[in-house]
Amino acid sequence: MGRSPRHDADRLLDAAAELLAGGGPAAVTMAGVARAAGAPSGSVYHRFPDRPALLAALWTRALQRFHNELLPVLGLDEPQEAIRRSARTSLEWARHHPREACVLLAGAKELDEQNWSEQARADTARANAALHDALTALTETVGDTAPDAADRVLLAVVDLPYAMVKRYLNAGQQIPDHAADLAEHAAAALFDMSRGRGIDAIP
Repeated sequence: MGRSPRHDADRLLDAAAELLAGGGPAAVTMAGVARAAGAPSGSVYHRFPDRPALLAALWTRALQRFHNELLPVLGLDEPQEAIRRSARTSLEWARHHPREACVLLAGAKELDEQNWSEQARADTARANAALHDALTALTETVGDTAPDAADRVLLAVVDLPYAMVKRYLNAGQQIPDHAADLAEHAAAALFDMSRGRGIDAIP
């Protein structure tokens, strides 16, 4: 059995994520990744022909890993549970993977998306479409006919977790254990309160 390459793609992307978390997208350079990984520059260029390819791979890996956790929860049969657990899942994933969460917070545009390959942009478009479809399906199964129901789903599942993660990570702080509880309770409250139950009814 052959040995895994010492400087494989994941090891290099781990170094790139670390650089981004510490210094933003501008800190992710081919030479910087080589230094951070303790790899020769040739190893970086062997796996990523240029910086846009490196940044595209960094984004795609983080997005796929996040979606692998979130999408199954969004698809749970009971919509209220899906909403609560999706908010929790986002916070827990970011707490356990803060460097990759920083990649997603930076955004594809800041990671030079315009210069990615056509395949990389298509992969991102498909991933975004899958998330959009999952959110649309969840909204349709909520059974809430209020005109603001769709906005409340997005607030609970997307906007609220994003704002919490951004506040901690942009300040260089570790996401605390209780953040996932807060996100879940707030997400539940958006729908419990619409039925007149109020926050005190949240288990």
